[in-house]
Amino acid sequence: MTEKGSSILDKLGVDVGFKTTHMKTVTEADIILTAGISGDFNPLHMCEEYAKKTFFGGRISHGIFPILLLSAAMAKLPGLVVFLSQSVRFLKPVRIGDTITATAEVIETRKDKGIVTLKNTCVNQKGEIVIEGEAVCRLYEPPA
Repeated sequence: MTEKGSSILDKLGVDVGFKTTHMKTVTEADIILTAGISGDFNPLHMCEEYAKKTFFGGRISHGIFPILLLSAAMAKLPGLVVFLSQSVRFLKPVRIGDTITATAEVIETRKDKGIVTLKNTCVNQKGEIVIEGEAVCRLYEPPA
């Protein structure tokens, strides 16, 4: 429990500007595992010959993949992190071999509830934003 009059965000040291990141290079195995978990075997993700014929010019990762990296970044917030909502815009495709850095930055707080709104971005190794959006999480004291 937090002290009376003290917010969980204060106790955890979370305020506007607090930032977490997670970085990963996308592999063939990541695509196969994402397909297996999700059941999404779209040939755009699975078949290079098919994907070459599309406007993408080759295979791309599942859209959910960079969102998973954002989830990993937000899971690095202190305390017990519970997701309340997420919105994203897909700006560029993510391909096997891309190194994606997911960043979650607190842009608003509700200290009375322990709720934070986070700006989410995923950037590739070229510095291009591949997805952006917002998430809302509630932070609790971790269990003892």
